[in-house]
Amino acid sequence: MKWECWLSMFIHTHCVARGLRPLTIAAYEDSIRQFINWSIVHLKGKPPDEVTTHDVLEYLEYLRRARSNGASAVNRAAVVLRSFYRAIVAMGYLDPAANPLAYLPTIKAAPRKLPVSLSSEEVERLLVGPGTDTIIGLRDRALLALLYGTGIRASECAGLRVRHVNLEDLSIRVTGKGGHDRVVPLNDRVASALRLYVTARGEVSAASAFFVSRFGRALTRGAIYDRVRTWGRKVRLNKVLSPHRLRHTFATHLVRAGVGIVTIRDLLGHRQITSTQIYLHSTAQDLRRAADQHPIARLLSAVEHMLPKVRLPFQRSPPFPRTS
Repeated sequence: MKWECWLSMFIHTHCVARGLRPLTIAAYEDSIRQFINWSIVHLKGKPPDEVTTHDVLEYLEYLRRARSNGASAVNRAAVVLRSFYRAIVAMGYLDPAANPLAYLPTIKAAPRKLPVSLSSEEVERLLVGPGTDTIIGLRDRALLALLYGTGIRASECAGLRVRHVNLEDLSIRVTGKGGHDRVVPLNDRVASALRLYVTARGEVSAASAFFVSRFGRALTRGAIYDRVRTWGRKVRLNKVLSPHRLRHTFATHLVRAGVGIVTIRDLLGHRQITSTQIYLHSTAQDLRRAADQHPIARLLSAVEHMLPKVRLPFQRSPPFPRTS
């Protein structure tokens, strides 16, 4: 009972007070429940105030070996448990000295993977994949164009309402993480795809969801993921496609176009610029292209033509030694 009581206080008091998103809270609860289920089997139902640092280390090792979790997943589990116990201590239900994660050594963070993006040719194939002879095709084309053309998150797209889309001013208003609103501009191609969908869909109330299913219900975050994955398979992309990969592609293409990192941060809705700096990477193709464009090749070629048969001083043979 103590596990359920403490978990309820952590979720409904600590997490809600911090303003965490429902999806984040659900992920925290799921992670803690995984530890509770493991403790029931391996720790014989030990209550949370009797868990030791050694127990936590055993659990992390279990995730690594038995569950084959990577470094990122193991780190995430440790961070959630640390947050859970810190909250319980802060609320006065546990003595700080009894916190099993107070002395847990910091786990070395896994190297952050560079985001994988689509090429311009792959994006073009994707955007022309949905047909324009049905409302569903027009909807999916508008959906794909909006995700790639603005870089908004799937959850932000799912929360989009008709009143949030201004096709005259070429902008949309979305609510990002932490309930922060931002206005994102639209380019002409994205606006054109949205207009075609709006015309085919017909007039609806301003409070209605912008993207709806064939049954008139709002597209959920999961449904948006499904549509994006489906079209990635249909156009035969060699990458697993998701709304977040389109977000990566949006940011990467802006970096390659020379857009400033601060501007990209504001478009993506990042609160810290460190979250945006991951897009300041260069692919092997970018490096090869830059090397091929370096003027040294042209300059060396010019020198060769200027001096086709001239022997430079350092090319001459040394003189024969004088004989006595």
